[in-house]
Amino acid sequence: MDKITRRRFLVASGVTVAAGATAYGIKDLLATAGERPADARTLVLVTLYGGNDGLNTVIPYADDAYAKARPQLAYDADKVLKLDDHFGLNPGLAGLHKLYGEKKLAIVRGVGYPKPDHSHFRSMDIWQTAQPDRPGTTGWLGRWLDAAGGDPRLAVSFEPVLPPLLTGAQSAGATVPGGAVKLPASVTPALLRQLGTPVAGESPALARAATCFADLMRVQDLMADVSLSSSDDDQDAAATATGGAAPPLDQQLALVAKCVEAGAATRVFSVSLGGFDLHADEKSAQETLLARLDKPLSAFVERMAGKGVVVAVYSEFGRRVRANASEGTDHGTASNILLAGDGIPGGLYGEAPSLTDLDDGDLKFTVDFRDVYALLLQDVLGSDPARALGGWKGRLKFS
Repeated sequence: MDKITRRRFLVASGVTVAAGATAYGIKDLLATAGERPADARTLVLVTLYGGNDGLNTVIPYADDAYAKARPQLAYDADKVLKLDDHFGLNPGLAGLHKLYGEKKLAIVRGVGYPKPDHSHFRSMDIWQTAQPDRPGTTGWLGRWLDAAGGDPRLAVSFEPVLPPLLTGAQSAGATVPGGAVKLPASVTPALLRQLGTPVAGESPALARAATCFADLMRVQDLMADVSLSSSDDDQDAAATATGGAAPPLDQQLALVAKCVEAGAATRVFSVSLGGFDLHADEKSAQETLLARLDKPLSAFVERMAGKGVVVAVYSEFGRRVRANASEGTDHGTASNILLAGDGIPGGLYGEAPSLTDLDDGDLKFTVDFRDVYALLLQDVLGSDPARALGGWKGRLKFS
């Protein structure tokens, strides 16, 4: 088959040849089984794109200032899933609430960084590069990957585009295609086999893309066996919420679980859920989105128990304390990070920001996100945090 035609087909089908030849298939990851040290732990980073409203996620229901600032958005005390006499979880987070009750979920409040930025893009760059003063061109986990040897299969994203956080100075993580492929009726099974077979004399990157395309077809069949129990309606809704940018979260986490259970060498996985930029009609929409996070995530945490897996959930910023005129919230600052998995003691950590002592309407952060990253780098990845965080000395402590 003509390589140009084949290349165009691969690109049109959603399998792109990433810079640095970082496109891999699930088969490439599973082929590393046995290469992983017995005591190695795994970090799964869940990004909530759009700026999740932290105050309606971990709800300060007993604070009068909460209801006063957002009368139409605030949850009454009898609606929240209570954590203690002051805070509770959003009603959409029943699975995570159960994990909290079993001391398996840590909630870090007031997480942010100095001189916060309200831009989605710049704030996400700051979070992913861990460089608040001037976001650079490498991610904090990309710099970890440089130090860990640079094999792309050590740091994998199941998103269609490699996130900046997995880009290092000398290396980059891998993207693994997922989701559904829609093909013309004229494309026969025999033609698919041709399109997914490397051609003699082509570049290594194009050969890998062909392998990824063939693997993408296998992934769709694999989903029936490894699904984390979301219904078809849940998957369709999640795909809508992410704007089609990534496979539904349950599928991403199912692939992570498959790799972990197979003993793949991958140490870091990046997955995501989008749709959290809710400037209007926020309350029910956010609760629905959080339920789509909760169901697969809580199932994943339970499934991975005892396998050395730690999950961290974050968003690029929280929202303003006061609701806007459209029953939504605008871009804010400090929010929560959720941590779960082996070795993570459940509980509330970090000082909850004041709802009245504000910075021009925004929450003042009480925990620098690099403190959380330092914990993950040292305790989960066994790496010196200062090396990946530009000499940063802080660290989140659970005691």
